[in-house]
Amino acid sequence: MNLIPLPAFSDNYIWLLQHQGHALVVDPGDAEPVKLWLAENQHQLDGILVTHHHADHTGGVAALQKMTGAQVYGPASEALPFDFKAMQQGRVFSWLGIDFQTLDVPGHTAGHIAYWAQVDAQDPILFCGDTLFSGGCGRIFEGTPTQMLKAMDTLAALPGNTRVCCAHEYTLSNLKFALAVEPDNIALKSHVQHCAQLRSQNLPTLPAQLANELNINPFLRSRHPAVIQAVKAFAPQTSNQEVDIFANLRAWKNDFK
Repeated sequence: MNLIPLPAFSDNYIWLLQHQGHALVVDPGDAEPVKLWLAENQHQLDGILVTHHHADHTGGVAALQKMTGAQVYGPASEALPFDFKAMQQGRVFSWLGIDFQTLDVPGHTAGHIAYWAQVDAQDPILFCGDTLFSGGCGRIFEGTPTQMLKAMDTLAALPGNTRVCCAHEYTLSNLKFALAVEPDNIALKSHVQHCAQLRSQNLPTLPAQLANELNINPFLRSRHPAVIQAVKAFAPQTSNQEVDIFANLRAWKNDFK
């Protein structure tokens, strides 16, 4: 089972799983990279996973669905402009013997979902769309800070060896912010160097490892004393409530340059 990030637009990744002539893709905002890969590698596209309704994640779905007949899975509470099987917390679908569990992770959008699967003899895989990024999290467009904090907790509870397949190459800019929050975080400093080296070779920084994210990502560490102290220094009006701390951390990131 091979996991492949297909670059799209300026910084998107369309994740593709392939095994023995069969393929599954996640959030194909553009059909062309997928069509090209399928043609070059002579694979059949069996399924398309959608995490949320934004166009850079859904724009290529209808064309791929028409071309291949692939089954589309998407969030039950979001409107999508194509036929799809509605997925929500607790629902599972199987592909080549792999069971994908659906997780409700609203915040970035109102009905955002993620997919987690254990792969035989490999580390688990998480397709999290724009909810969790390496070193960051998605902007809260339609949901609430309470929902996004709960989403962070949901993902943080997954096994530490989970491969986090984010949908954008935002890592270096996210880590710049993370360093502003925790300048003395040794694990974070090391990860910055590692990711900078990867990007200098035009290599993806993803997938990330969840265990490492728990050590370096401020949005998974919003209850850590150093993060709380930094948020209160940035926004002195911040209360001791966990959601208020998280909300002000996200507000800080929104305007960070």
